[in-house]
Amino acid sequence: MAEHYLRVINPYTEKEAFSFPMLQSEEVDTVVANARTAFESWRDSSISQRIALCQKFMSAFEGMTDEIARNITEQMGKTFNQSKGEVKGMLGRAEHMISIAEKTLADEWLPDVPGFKRYIRHEPLGVVLDIAAWNYPLLIAVNVVVPAILAGNSVILKHSSRTPLCGQAFVDAFEKAGAPPHLVQNVIANHGVTAQLIQHPHVSHVSFTGSVKGGHEVSQSAAGRFIETGLELGGKDPAYVCADADFDFAVANCVDGAFYNAGQSCCAVERIYVEKSIYPAFIEAFAAIA
Repeated sequence: MAEHYLRVINPYTEKEAFSFPMLQSEEVDTVVANARTAFESWRDSSISQRIALCQKFMSAFEGMTDEIARNITEQMGKTFNQSKGEVKGMLGRAEHMISIAEKTLADEWLPDVPGFKRYIRHEPLGVVLDIAAWNYPLLIAVNVVVPAILAGNSVILKHSSRTPLCGQAFVDAFEKAGAPPHLVQNVIANHGVTAQLIQHPHVSHVSFTGSVKGGHEVSQSAAGRFIETGLELGGKDPAYVCADADFDFAVANCVDGAFYNAGQSCCAVERIYVEKSIYPAFIEAFAAIA
């Protein structure tokens, strides 16, 4: 039975913090069928209904701030203050998405031509599978979950094995907001079962944030299905420091850029190019802060 459970280790104590049952292969059809059923009714909801639900979701999520922040810290090691900051940032991002939803999803009318009225209509896709990363477990997930719901889709959230409780937080908040059953689901799955989800004929879109290697695997699993896949993969981010730069500002921000969030940021500074004339002083100042 051990392989049927995910065990999450607290990086501070190096002891098991949580244990969760994992989705099994034979359960995939049920999860997707539930998501599809939720989509079939939600797709007919008005934009005002979708906005209202997401606003209630935000309120419910904010009410769980301390609990969610503690869970983030215990799962992936971010400091409690940074975890609370991520909750705040995630809510701000969701608020912006909600504020632009009506305009963004409205029909786009094109110039008429003889015999035709032309417009572009944004239709919901169906079941959206979001495979989210652990380094910013709320900010990354909200990028997909809230827009998908606003656009009339249902969501299956497969969060990182390091932060599964973050996926459940989205489900709990939507349930408190009064969302239809199974509109947002959280699953904990290994790579094989995740591939099954990607390949399922009723999954219409896959979003993945993570490593280049993981992106290859997602792309290969989706090959031949002719569905949209969104892949946000690792970056290589340099900093350039010229001799005429504000020296103290440059040093402090290069250190912050490299070490914030324990360096686990997609835009973290990975290499620094310093003009030769200030290189020795830069190294000394950087090391003193780091």
